[in-house]
Amino acid sequence: MQTLSLFNIAAITITLAAFFGYINHRWLRMPISIGLVVIALAASIIVMLLDQLLPTLGIQAAVHLSLAQIDFHDTLMKGMLSFLLFAGALHVDIDDLLQRKYAITLMATLGVLISTFVIGIAMFYLMPQIGLELPLIYCLIFGSLIAPTDPVAVLGILKTVSVPRSLKAKIAGESLFNDGVGVVVFTILVAIATQSSNGGEGITATEIAQLFVLEAGGGALLGLLLGWIAYRALKSIDEYSLEVLITLALVMVSYSLSYALHFSGPIAVVVAGLLIGNKGMHFAMSEETRDHVNKFWTLLDEILNAALFLIIGFEILAITETSGTIMATLIMIPLVLFARFISVGLPISLLSLREKYTPGAIAVLTWGGLRGGISVALVLALPNVPEKEPLLAITYGVVIFSIIVQGLTVKKVVEIFVK
Repeated sequence: MQTLSLFNIAAITITLAAFFGYINHRWLRMPISIGLVVIALAASIIVMLLDQLLPTLGIQAAVHLSLAQIDFHDTLMKGMLSFLLFAGALHVDIDDLLQRKYAITLMATLGVLISTFVIGIAMFYLMPQIGLELPLIYCLIFGSLIAPTDPVAVLGILKTVSVPRSLKAKIAGESLFNDGVGVVVFTILVAIATQSSNGGEGITATEIAQLFVLEAGGGALLGLLLGWIAYRALKSIDEYSLEVLITLALVMVSYSLSYALHFSGPIAVVVAGLLIGNKGMHFAMSEETRDHVNKFWTLLDEILNAALFLIIGFEILAITETSGTIMATLIMIPLVLFARFISVGLPISLLSLREKYTPGAIAVLTWGGLRGGISVALVLALPNVPEKEPLLAITYGVVIFSIIVQGLTVKKVVEIFVK
């Protein structure tokens, strides 16, 4: 099969996203992110069935080869994610975040660590019961990549569900920051696994703490610095086309520079987005510029969202499912939800001793904590070890359940638990 160019891959992705989006809008009426996953998943299953009925056509092999040309990890983590995070942060009220800073900070840090270890340790003891032996370090790695909620999926669902402002701020704030923390924890655990497999001495607790502070703290400071420079530039001019270009440059330079300096790119972009979305929008832009910046980033957010969730739906064709990984997925789905319940319930319960929280907050935060493309991208970033294939299949199963089942029912959960 002829190798597709980057332009051809983009053309096919956008065309299918537009076509499937049209089908969803006309007939299915689901939130567009979920609708695209469902339709792409259905199309993938049809392709697999046709391949079984007409194996000589080699349809699945052709599609699989096309998907293999898309580096999902690089496409998301080093491309789309920076724009999606900035677009999300741009529309978050920083005052709402600051009012709930303790809850958001605890859930985005302690919550991720709790989820990582609850999932990892339980997985280590449960998987041998179904004949799937995984080292503890790789179980913890799975915990770290599945623990953070996906801001793209979460913010997309929040647009379709009416929740109290205080609760919405917690959900949005946590999802924007916990993926950055999750990526840092994942990076550290993979480094430990790699050193151990190569016979190295391993990483000390001090080195882990330093790496965590360097990545997370460095990312936040870099985002703040570059965001402030962009803010000053925006304030000194009034030309909407140039100001849109400045925000675009801010995202790209923040993310690329973070990677070069080994800082957290997601955290850098979120901090820069919060600064521009709050201080920049109100004090550095005219009403006309504000309108153009908002429309540009909203449109870019919707286009990239559509492409991302379409690719997620098709990724099943690139995954090898076995009876063992299917059983493991069925075990891990409730376990991931249980870990999520503990990781949000503990911080909220502790903080509720000193301040009042929205009734039903724990239930909504648990069920509304969707997993998405970031988890798939991280598992694809694992080195080519025997553990990668089963972890990829399990991760994909959990993500698909999260997006479709949790995404379609979170509105009902809000109606039941939030009075």
